Amino acid sequence: MRKLMSLFLLSTGTLLMNTTTAHAEESLVFVSAFATGDDGGIHTFHFDSHSGTLKLLQRTSDIENPFFLAISPDGRFLYTLEAENFGSRKEEFVAAFAIESRTGNLKRLNRQSSRGSASCYLDVDASGRTIVVANYSSGNVAALPLLKDGSLGEAASFIQHNGSSVDPLRQQGPYAHCIVTSPDSRFAFAADLGLDKILIYRLDPATARLSPSAAQQFAIVPPGSGPRHLIFHPSRKYMYVINELKNVVTVFDLAEDSGTLTARQTISTLPVDFAGTSHCADVKITPDGRFLYGTNRGHDSIALYRVADNGQLELTGIKPSLGKGPQNLLITPDGRWLLCANMPGNNVAVFRIDETTGSLSTVGEPIAITMPSCICWRPDAR
Repeated sequence: MRKLMSLFLLSTGTLLMNTTTAHAEESLVFVSAFATGDDGGIHTFHFDSHSGTLKLLQRTSDIENPFFLAISPDGRFLYTLEAENFGSRKEEFVAAFAIESRTGNLKRLNRQSSRGSASCYLDVDASGRTIVVANYSSGNVAALPLLKDGSLGEAASFIQHNGSSVDPLRQQGPYAHCIVTSPDSRFAFAADLGLDKILIYRLDPATARLSPSAAQQFAIVPPGSGPRHLIFHPSRKYMYVINELKNVVTVFDLAEDSGTLTARQTISTLPVDFAGTSHCADVKITPDGRFLYGTNRGHDSIALYRVADNGQLELTGIKPSLGKGPQNLLITPDGRWLLCANMPGNNVAVFRIDETTGSLSTVGEPIAITMPSCICWRPDAR
């Protein structure tokens, strides 16, 4: 169990308390703590967009090993992965919660099987009718319908990945590491670390049905790269894939109508003189599409890229993440702040984004939290 979790994590300050009630106009941020008991759960914070500070509102503790988070487009419901015994052969769960608008209280609605083990990624499509899940150890993806009350239906689609790639230790089989729905909800793209592929699926959000895309079933990255997470450019013309094993970002041209991908560029996340061991984790882009960030676990840093008009990247800086193992990033909708979850470092750091250069400056001391694995922003509830 411990060995499996260590492999998965490689593949995969003092809290400021606020005893007042959060007002409707305040921004809520949720952080999952990948642990059990008193150390685990989901933390609800108020984020002050003027100062860049986080204030803890509460912690929802009756959740076992919550790893990844997703929130419905209307901001009313939160979904998390839940594992009673993470990494075992047993199927894990997707759990649904209603978010109380004023306080951020989480009310459990239900949960359904994720259809796999070491479940590691969730995404809700733009229509709010389907949630997709990637299962790392079992190497598969699934889609579940979201009901009108925010609860989960049973999985309507399940697709098992097959194959391997060149790394005999990390790529001996499929390892689905993320699945992300397209902005128009017509496609879902799954990065499989074990296959060196981005698998492309058609999505019917009305029925939560996934099917291999007829135009192109997959795109490839350089052998041994180990694709982990991906994100779309706001223009919907490009996709960026961060590759865990080779510490590089691959840029794809994206044809939105057909969902096809064409590789354009691959660029390193690390300094040219770095000789240690490091593994990438997450990738995020600013809302204006001008700057992209990727995390290095081992080098423990955040790589900064300037995005050209044609979507290609220029590495312009590398900033310490202020903790060990930067696992997940959040960029606020106004593009002014970046939050970084340093998972084995047990903290969340806040950075101010320079609007001209994209450079990062530290805001205060990192917030202490046990094993933070995912940071999620709640859209304004409608």
